[in-house]
Amino acid sequence: MILLDGKKTSADIKEEIAAEVTNIINQNKRPPHLAAVLVGEDGASMTYVKNKVRACEKVGFESTLIRLKDSTTEEELLQEVHALNTDDSIDGFIVQLPLPSQINEEKILLAVDPKKDVDGFHPTNFGRMAL
Repeated sequence: MILLDGKKTSADIKEEIAAEVTNIINQNKRPPHLAAVLVGEDGASMTYVKNKVRACEKVGFESTLIRLKDSTTEEELLQEVHALNTDDSIDGFIVQLPLPSQINEEKILLAVDPKKDVDGFHPTNFGRMAL
């Protein structure tokens, strides 16, 4: 049996990413930019997203947290997703789940451009991961 050290593996990967980001910046290019969309006040989701933002900062990524009210409509969230899909300064983004009950999660996840789908929830990306 092989025992994997998850903490060491995670630290090694983060170190590699940080080095690559430094390389990018040294070539006078902008660092990668990740956005997270958080709808509502779910405590676990807020903690998870906060940790994602912190992880981005540690490796040199730019990060943007977009906080929307619990009363946000599906149409308003779709508009935000569209804006992120077309924003060239954003390389990828997540829509933090769960979403409030008035919003169809599947519809939102399908609206995310597969090229910017950090979670890999879009069917195109999910299928690629399964192969």
